[in-house]
Amino acid sequence: MAGRQRQSRRRAAGRVMLLPALLLGLCCRAAAERIRYAIPEELGRGSLVGPLARDLGLSPAELPARKLRVATAAERQLKYFSVSAESGELYVSERLDREEMCGEAASCSVSFEALVQNPLNVFHVEVAIQDVNDNSPRFLKENIYFEIIESTPPGARFYLGMAEDPDVGSNALQGYELEANGYFAVEVKESPDGSKFAELVLRRALDRESEQSLRLVLTAVDGGDPPRSGTAQLCINVTDANDNAPVFAQDRYRASLREDAPPGSTVLHVSASDADAGINARITYGFVETPAKVLQKFVVDAESGTVTLQEALDFEDTRAFSLAVEAKDGGGLVAHCKVEVEVLDVNDNAPEITVLSVSSPVAEDAPVGTVVALLNVIDRDSGENGQVSCELSGEAPLSLVASSSGGSYKVVTASALDREQAAEHRVTVVARDRGIPALSGRAALVLEVSDVNDNAPVFEEAAYSAYVAENNAAGAPVLRVRARDADAGANGRVSYWLAGGSAGAAPYVSVEARSGAVYAQRSFDYEQCREFAVAVRAQDGGAPARSSTATVRVFVLDRNDNAPRVLWPAAGAGAAGPAPFEVVPRSAEAGYLVAKVVAVDADAGRNAWLSYELVQAPEPALFRVGLHSGEVRTARAVSERDAAKQRLVAVVKDHGQPALSATATLHVVLAESLQEALPELSERAAGADSPAELQFYLVLALALLSALFLLSVALAVLARLRRAGPPAVLRCLGAQRFSVAGAAFPADFCEGTLPYSYNLCVAPGRAVAEAAWLPPPPPLPSLAAEELLGGEPCGKRSPSSSAGAGEPPAEPDAPQVCEPARSRSSPSAGRSRRASRPGFSAAAGHRERSSGCPGGKERAGDPPCSASSQAAAALPALPAAPPSASRRGFSRRPSFE
Repeated sequence: MAGRQRQSRRRAAGRVMLLPALLLGLCCRAAAERIRYAIPEELGRGSLVGPLARDLGLSPAELPARKLRVATAAERQLKYFSVSAESGELYVSERLDREEMCGEAASCSVSFEALVQNPLNVFHVEVAIQDVNDNSPRFLKENIYFEIIESTPPGARFYLGMAEDPDVGSNALQGYELEANGYFAVEVKESPDGSKFAELVLRRALDRESEQSLRLVLTAVDGGDPPRSGTAQLCINVTDANDNAPVFAQDRYRASLREDAPPGSTVLHVSASDADAGINARITYGFVETPAKVLQKFVVDAESGTVTLQEALDFEDTRAFSLAVEAKDGGGLVAHCKVEVEVLDVNDNAPEITVLSVSSPVAEDAPVGTVVALLNVIDRDSGENGQVSCELSGEAPLSLVASSSGGSYKVVTASALDREQAAEHRVTVVARDRGIPALSGRAALVLEVSDVNDNAPVFEEAAYSAYVAENNAAGAPVLRVRARDADAGANGRVSYWLAGGSAGAAPYVSVEARSGAVYAQRSFDYEQCREFAVAVRAQDGGAPARSSTATVRVFVLDRNDNAPRVLWPAAGAGAAGPAPFEVVPRSAEAGYLVAKVVAVDADAGRNAWLSYELVQAPEPALFRVGLHSGEVRTARAVSERDAAKQRLVAVVKDHGQPALSATATLHVVLAESLQEALPELSERAAGADSPAELQFYLVLALALLSALFLLSVALAVLARLRRAGPPAVLRCLGAQRFSVAGAAFPADFCEGTLPYSYNLCVAPGRAVAEAAWLPPPPPLPSLAAEELLGGEPCGKRSPSSSAGAGEPPAEPDAPQVCEPARSRSSPSAGRSRRASRPGFSAAAGHRERSSGCPGGKERAGDPPCSASSQAAAALPALPAAPPSASRRGFSRRPSFE
């Protein structure tokens, strides 16, 4: 029944106190950064404390993003309250017992922090716990025994101690009541600290003979509504008279003891005296009505009255102790005194730092003043020992800002963050009190900085140069470009591509997107492209992306892949046309310039440095060639023993590795004049035919021999007929001889690789004294020199001077006019006919043909050959050789076939 009444009173008190708490919460909404609520104790779990989110100005829609929660440095306080994630209201999460939480303190409150995110902020919340009369007064002893001598005079007082009531205020202990009796009354006394204790007062004298013992009920009553009470049984034994009770020297003793005093330390000495003698004067000391907590800390010596510390003190737990010491004599009389022990604070507690919240990582572009962490610092000491100052230790762009309520701090950014300089910041929060010696507490704080794409890729070099030898393989690596991006993750992932370059350079190379390796797309040719440039762009993977550009210049290195090319004398001139030759007079001295070999090399550098060397010559000691100039000169004076025809082969080499070379063939004729050189040239032309042409010439020679055989037979028949009398038609072949030589002036022409103009005048080999020179004929057509040298009898040119097919062979010394008998395309025809005629002289270099008369001269009795005379009259006389036909008058580089 009493339990149900107590529960009903508790619920009623809760309802009564809830309304003021709500009103107080509404009034506290305007407080800056501090919200206050007041609730009665003993509220059940889930009871509403107040609309915390609304008081903070947060709407229900903002709650998921702001993440409202509670935090405190002391976890034992955090367990009492919780915040609803849906409504943002503050609820009781565990039963609140004010006496357990705050003890005997006049006021009781729980402080904690309300944290919200995005942005991070902290609000201080204080919940006052109001006392409810939920505890009844309680005596430490259920039975209190007294032995009182019967001779005790009325008015004597006996200490009953005090009852304990954990409640405070009006709910605390208010007084004592004693069961009605005829001897004793109870009076309530109040100690200086406000506590109330009871004294038993003797109203009239005891009479042991009438009443040896008394049993009375002592009741302690509090001021609650309804009031609560506790009882104890007084057991009074009436003894014989002991006239004098012990008397303490002081009614109240005071002592101060440092909290770091070791166990065994003496607190003080109490002393009492008794005027009686004997056993009634023997005094013993002891604690009375002392809580068990105090009895654990102190002990009193029963004989000496010395109070000794037996357990270490803690100022933060208990700051003062009140002891009741009793002195009892041998007759049972007692005296009481108070011993008050003050515990002195010692700086034995270092500040404690609690990290309530850390916003890590934080973006490197966070503005200055961004809250990154919330701290709470407490020091359990008091006075200067509990006054704390905080600072940050370490190099970091952070600062510590104290909040309006003591003990809380914000860590904010003091300057701009840069992840590339520091990806994380490690600082130590140092809290130091003002005690002597000062104590400090430390807490490590690690703040990571998240990356923002604020750095463009940077190439290791602004311009790259690569050297690649030509004739490289397609796909060969050229070089590797590398760009570094100070950002992290995708912001620092660099890719490459070509962004342009010099004209036509794009198809030459490609770049790998990930590695930056530049590869050749095709083989390079130094002779076509010696260098080119491309632009390579590096771009990161951020959003928006950042990029930079570097220039890659590729230089193509030359390789010796081109052999020297001979410009003069032209290679292969003998097959395509006349081969060049040089005429050197036999009177040439040493150092005479014969010719100059001209060659070029398409390579560059050492690969294009040319050197000349004579590798083949009939007379090795006769000629030399300049090592670097290519000039062919005589090494000594030309002698008569030297062969007239010299074929020199010079090799032209470059300085590459390996060296490449080309050969040049030079024909040299040793002669004082062109006339002397012509026979040598003719023989050289005759021997320059190919094997196929020689075979053709042999077949043609056999045919001609057969024709000549038939002609000889016919001539023999004609000779026999002539003895009988020659016909009139044969009388035209007179015996008159004459010499006709036609002078030809060839046109200018170019041969080989170097241009020259050649003017050639040819004089007759000998003069015919007996010839009768006629007036100058009209101009003759120009004939090539090779046609002059390889001419045939002019049977086609002048019909009047041609012989019939049946004519006998003419005399060998009879001169006759010559005309070309072969063209440039078939030089072998005239050579075959010349070889088959007895009138041809190879050594003289020209041809003589006998006249048309039999035997080559006139015989007596024969008629004159009028036809020969007419033919001779029709031919013009050859003029004398012009001066330009001398050795110094003709050009040095003619070309004949």
